Amino acid sequence: MLITVDKRGSINLPASLRRQLGLVAGACLDLSIADGGAFILQPVAVYPAVHLNEQGLAKLKEARESGAAEMPSWLTDEMTNVETDTD
Repeated sequence: MLITVDKRGSINLPASLRRQLGLVAGACLDLSIADGGAFILQPVAVYPAVHLNEQGLAKLKEARESGAAEMPSWLTDEMTNVETDTD
């Protein structure tokens, strides 16, 4: 399959290929280069990450316990395994 690099350096994956791979707008791909210069594109999942220090964790706990507002579901899901990042 022949594709062209445009003036911005972008490539366009044909619709038939996107459908075959189940790629939708906003999908993320990891690009690597194999021995010999072949390009390898692999679909990857990207998940948001929230990094908080001890003070941020304390404020988050206070907000959760207050029940004053409902937090977005993605944040609630992230908080399931929240811990302090010491790196």
